[in-house]
Amino acid sequence: MNQHLPDIKIIYVEDSDDVRFACEQTMALAGYQVIALTNAEQGLQAIEREPYAIVVTDIRLPGLSGLDLMKHARERDSDLPVILITGHGDVEMAVEAMRNGAYDFIEKPCSSEKLLEVVGRAVEKRRLVVENRLLKNTLQQEKGPLLIGRSPVMNALRDMLMRISGTGADVLIHGETGSGKEVVARALHHWNNATRGHFVALNCAGLPESLFESEIFGHEQGAFTGAVKRRIGKFEHADGGTLFLDEIEGMSLAMQAKLLRVLQERTIERLGANQLIPVNCRVVAATKVDLLKLCEQGSFRLDLYYRLNVVTLRIPPLRERREDIPELFYWFASQAAQNYHQPLPEISPILLAWLQAQNWPGNVRELKHTAERFVLGLLSAPQSVAINQQEECGLNACIDAFEKKLIEDMLRQTGGQVSLTARQLMLPRKTLYDKLNKHQINPQVFRTAESTS
Repeated sequence: MNQHLPDIKIIYVEDSDDVRFACEQTMALAGYQVIALTNAEQGLQAIEREPYAIVVTDIRLPGLSGLDLMKHARERDSDLPVILITGHGDVEMAVEAMRNGAYDFIEKPCSSEKLLEVVGRAVEKRRLVVENRLLKNTLQQEKGPLLIGRSPVMNALRDMLMRISGTGADVLIHGETGSGKEVVARALHHWNNATRGHFVALNCAGLPESLFESEIFGHEQGAFTGAVKRRIGKFEHADGGTLFLDEIEGMSLAMQAKLLRVLQERTIERLGANQLIPVNCRVVAATKVDLLKLCEQGSFRLDLYYRLNVVTLRIPPLRERREDIPELFYWFASQAAQNYHQPLPEISPILLAWLQAQNWPGNVRELKHTAERFVLGLLSAPQSVAINQQEECGLNACIDAFEKKLIEDMLRQTGGQVSLTARQLMLPRKTLYDKLNKHQINPQVFRTAESTS
C-alpha cells in the first residue's frame, strides 16, 4: 500500500557543450538527477527508458528539433512536462508550442534561479502525476480503499491496520469529522484475508430510536404496524464481514445495552421472533468525541466502552499531516476532473503552499470539496494577505507580502527548519536563504523546543 515513489529525473537535451555543461551542473547541484544528451533522437530513447522523467530541451537541435521531440514525447505520454529553451527569435514559436501542450519555455540566456524555478514546478507536477498513477494501479490491483499519504503518522496507522486486520478483533476508531473513519474501517475489512461477508455501515446518530432496533437487528412480518414482510438487520447482513457503527455516541442507553449483549453473546434476535441467530462479524465503532468523558457524564455505558475498546485507532487530523496535502489534493482534483469531465487545472507550488498553510477543520473531506471547487473554477485561492490600509500597495508589494507570509507559515509548521521549509515550498535552499534575507525573516524565531532538542 505504501509504494516507494521513483525519483523524477530530468532528460536534458542541448547541443551546445558549454550551455549543456553549465545547466547540467546547475540542476545537479540543486539535487536533481540529470540525463544530459546532445540530440532529440537520444532524448526519445531516454524517454522510453525513464517513464518518470521530465524533458528540458532546446528548440533548435541537429536532426529532429525540440518541437519534434515534444510532439513524440507527448504522444507517448500526454502528461509528460516538456520545457522548451528558446533563443530570442523563437519566443513566438515557443508560445505557440505552449498552446500545443508544452509545459513552459525559458528564453536564453536564463539565470540559474529561473531554470530551477521552472524545473522545480515541472518536477513537482510530474511527481504528483506519477503518484496518482501508482495509486490508481494500487486501487485496481487491490480493489480496496486508498489510504493516501506517506507522513509518519499515516505510515504508523497503516502498519497498525496491517497488524490487526486479520485478527477479527473489534475496533474503536477515534477521529475528527471528515478525517476518514469509514475509509479506515473499510481498509480493516478489505485487508482481512479471512473476510467472506459484506461491509455494512450504519450511522447511529442518523436514525430515530423507534427505527433503530429494527434496522440493526431486523424484524419478522407483523412484528409491528408497518412490518409487512421480514427484514434482515444490519448485524445479520454483516455476518462473515464487518459492521461499521459510525457516531456510536449517538446510540441511546437502551440500545447500548442491547448492543453490549450481542457483542458478548454474538447472537441476535429479530423483532417479533424468539429464535436466536448466531452472527460472526467484526464490529468497528467510530466516534469523534471522548467516550470516556461521556461515560463519566452518564450518557455512555462504561461496560460497552471497554467492550468496544479492544483495539483503538486514532486517525490524525489533516493539520497533523500537512505533508500529505499535495498528494491528497492532486488525487481529489484528478478524480473531480474525471467525474466532471473537466481538464485538470495547473496545480502551482503557491497553491500547494497555501493549502498546506490552512487549518482544515473539516479535514480530508473539506480538502476534497476544495479540490472539486478548484477543478470547477470556483476556488478563490491563494487568498490575499492582510496589508495595512495606510500603505500604498502595488502589485509587487502584494506579492512580497504574500511571499513573506507563506515562508513564515511554512517555517512555523517545520519548527524553523530551513531545509525542510525549502523542500515544502519547492525552492532551492540558496533561493530560500535569499528570500529570508530579503524579507528579514529569522528562522530561529520559529524553532520549537522539539526541533532544537
